[in-house]
Amino acid sequence: FSGTDLADGSCAHPTIPDRVSPLLPANHVTMAKGTGLVHTAPAHGMEDYSVASHHQLPTDCLVDESGFFTEAAGPKLKNKNVLEEGNEAVIQMLQAAGSLLKEEKYVHSYPYDWRTKKPMIIRASKQWFVNTANVKAAAQDVLKKVKVIPTSAVNRMLEMLDRRTFWCISRQRCWGVP
Repeated sequence: FSGTDLADGSCAHPTIPDRVSPLLPANHVTMAKGTGLVHTAPAHGMEDYSVASHHQLPTDCLVDESGFFTEAAGPKLKNKNVLEEGNEAVIQMLQAAGSLLKEEKYVHSYPYDWRTKKPMIIRASKQWFVNTANVKAAAQDVLKKVKVIPTSAVNRMLEMLDRRTFWCISRQRCWGVP
């Protein structure tokens, strides 16, 4: 059967009783990148966030700043490191539920920290979201006052600012972090 046969369907969550998850189309899911049926973690990646936003899904983050599952992930996962014992705990939960079809070692394409060479977990965090129209207008006004070389780049930057849909002011980034 084709993926469109699954449109508007749902499935039972493998480890949370009584939780039903919708089956949603996503442009970033292709046959070249796997099975074409994937989980969505809206708080852990831009593509997933876009799908969740489009379908008005919550973007709950079950991972804290240190890479450990939070209480919201459930008592079997709480305080376990996501990339270490947390991963093994999820495998055990899937086995116990009879929902594990196959297990194999896989090198995931995580982004890596350029200093520590360790994988980084992308996670949503609380931000200050501001009025898009006001920020966009202010940014464009300021950009028009900047001397840009070559001058042709100004128009491209102004167009990019005009297309920007989400604006967020954050003071979380440390100096030197890519």
